[in-house]
Amino acid sequence: MSLSYGATQALRDVSLRVEDGASVALMGASGSGKSSLLHCLAGVIVPDEGAVLIDGIDVTGLPDKDRSRFRLERMGVVFQFGDLVPELTLVENVMLPLQLLGRRTKQARSRARELLDLLGVADLADSRTGAVSGGQAQRAAVARAMVHEPRLVLADEPTGSLDSINAEAVLDALVDLTRGAGATLLVVTHDNVVASHLDTLVTLHDGRVLSAPVNV
Repeated sequence: MSLSYGATQALRDVSLRVEDGASVALMGASGSGKSSLLHCLAGVIVPDEGAVLIDGIDVTGLPDKDRSRFRLERMGVVFQFGDLVPELTLVENVMLPLQLLGRRTKQARSRARELLDLLGVADLADSRTGAVSGGQAQRAAVARAMVHEPRLVLADEPTGSLDSINAEAVLDALVDLTRGAGATLLVVTHDNVVASHLDTLVTLHDGRVLSAPVNV
């Protein structure tokens, strides 16, 4: 798989196979292509060459609308800053994927509260994002990514904006939930501590895969 932004080549003949249920750290210096690779895997960006196969489906070959639907149904995404909707409460944020999938409000709210409880922030379920700490909001972001039981979870520096204590708690929650659900987890990180929590390590440099995958 290859991808360029104008004259800048972000990914160069990247080839990567990840087994179901694995947890993988994608590491590399800034500009190495980590986030570009993650965006291609999520179907947010279509590479210039190559394909992304998930459960035997070529995501790159789907129309935009179908790629969005595929991502909604089968993927969960956690961003560095959570990207929760500030006008909504934590439980309303977590409910969103289920509501978009057509689940009943009562059912969606119950499932969202269940996950917030598992992540230790049930008492903040009815608080807006501006009234909670960064670590608490990021736990809600993890809950939102997992609420619809996705097959694949993608996380882009999910602990990058947190202190070490909150980072540890959020990462443990993310790993435990995905492993418990049998989901595949890919985490973009520059932190060796984060990588040590995952099963395997993939290193990128200047858009190329240097190692893939190796035990951490």
